[in-house]
Amino acid sequence: MLDNLQIIYKSVKTISLKVKPTLEVVLTVPANTTQEKINQVLKKRHDWILVQLNYFRKFQQPQKELVSGESFAYLGRNYRLKVSTASNESVKLIGGYLHVKLTNKTNYDKKIQLIDTWYKEKAEDYFKKIIAKYTKIVKKEVAKVSIRKMKTRWGSCNPKKSYINLNLDLIKKHVFAIEYVIFHELVHLLHYNHDKNFYNYLTTHMPDWQARKLKLENH
Repeated sequence: MLDNLQIIYKSVKTISLKVKPTLEVVLTVPANTTQEKINQVLKKRHDWILVQLNYFRKFQQPQKELVSGESFAYLGRNYRLKVSTASNESVKLIGGYLHVKLTNKTNYDKKIQLIDTWYKEKAEDYFKKIIAKYTKIVKKEVAKVSIRKMKTRWGSCNPKKSYINLNLDLIKKHVFAIEYVIFHELVHLLHYNHDKNFYNYLTTHMPDWQARKLKLENH
């Protein structure tokens, strides 16, 4: 039996199966569905369910305690957290450490706020440079860039409005992976769908995109 499996009996005609970003597996079935039929469906779709769960697990992050010694990623490298007391609050990378200074180093919420703000500022600055680099290739202007935490995507694009959305956690990935995601979304300004034209263009201007994608997924 799968963990987090939820079976919902409803007045519906067909069976539907969903895997949520929360790693919940939801099977909705007609009210008169037998357990045997349910087992058949789960067995048939077992491999598909595992693929979906593995995909969403990549976005799951263990809850950090925010104490000295914990590891934090930035541009593909890991840095040790060093929390100390100081009158002036700050977050800085020094050597192999992410230094967080605040008046009360046991204040969890404040540490979260300081670190998230630091990541956001770094992401805004770095992503802006990458976007500028690759808009010269696609020759399209980006009207708006939104950076926020996203549960299931590294990025998305609204071609009609020329909006680009990027996952804040992308700033933790290797530079090559960041460039791949941003260029991928920018190409959607030219080719809306993941069709042959899209991948031909992507391959022409970023021949190693598949290796970059692997780095994004495996790092």
